[in-house]
Amino acid sequence: MVKYKIAILDLYLGHENQGMRGIKETIEKFGADYNLPLQYEVFDLRGKAEIPAIQDFDIFIGSGGPGSPLDSIGSVWEEKFFTLVEAIKNVNQTSSEKKYLFLICHSFQVYCRFYNYGLICERKSTSFGVLHAHKTEAGKQDEILHNLADHFYIVDSRKWQLIQPNMSKFYETKSEVLALEKERPSIPFERALMAIRFSEEIYGTQFHPEADGLGMRHYLLTDQEKKEQVIEQFGEEKYLEMIDKLDDEEKIILTHKEILPNFFSKKYRRIEPQMASTATEYIHQIN
Repeated sequence: MVKYKIAILDLYLGHENQGMRGIKETIEKFGADYNLPLQYEVFDLRGKAEIPAIQDFDIFIGSGGPGSPLDSIGSVWEEKFFTLVEAIKNVNQTSSEKKYLFLICHSFQVYCRFYNYGLICERKSTSFGVLHAHKTEAGKQDEILHNLADHFYIVDSRKWQLIQPNMSKFYETKSEVLALEKERPSIPFERALMAIRFSEEIYGTQFHPEADGLGMRHYLLTDQEKKEQVIEQFGEEKYLEMIDKLDDEEKIILTHKEILPNFFSKKYRRIEPQMASTATEYIHQIN
């Protein structure tokens, strides 16, 4: 039996987080839903400079993580990371069997800084909670976002941000901004770029599409620092409203169900006829 393999690049430096659980469970559920023999392996990229062999994996996922996306300039782990990225790009230019890469928050920011997609800078205050993102015109047409509303809900957790897009880089690489930070007419700050399609095989988000209600409930109810941060920034009413949104099928649950699974489908759609055949056989058996 052919096995499909996903490499998870762990950038959390051993810090407690819900992101790795969310990524793993999303992969496991996708495999179970489509009866796919999916496997994943975790590489401690930022802590131990571990890196996967490109030939052994179909999809690579860069995680979020703590700290500044500027501090790793010149580091061993970052050099290895971009050697892998360049190898992925080379395969995609020369082979019909494509490799796919999805970048989340910290890895997204490091990628955008390295390839000069815009300005990476520190925010005036940390953005954390269940917030809105707005689709661009390109985002409205993109297949991994197509089931989300034009203003959709995200889990945001950022001290740093990507702003001031380098449009010449976007034109050169045919990249597209898919989503922007929520509009804040009363605040004179630039909107961050929240999702980008760098190519048909490489995507990234500055938010956390792997996040689910369980993870956010953990932060909002048990992490006193996160709770105080949300209340200080948005008020207690908004804090309680965020908790109420966690179980809403049209909010972060929908974002969680759509983005990464739709991205996986871009790679694995070639076996959908096999999935349909399996489903048809099952229906015949029970009738």
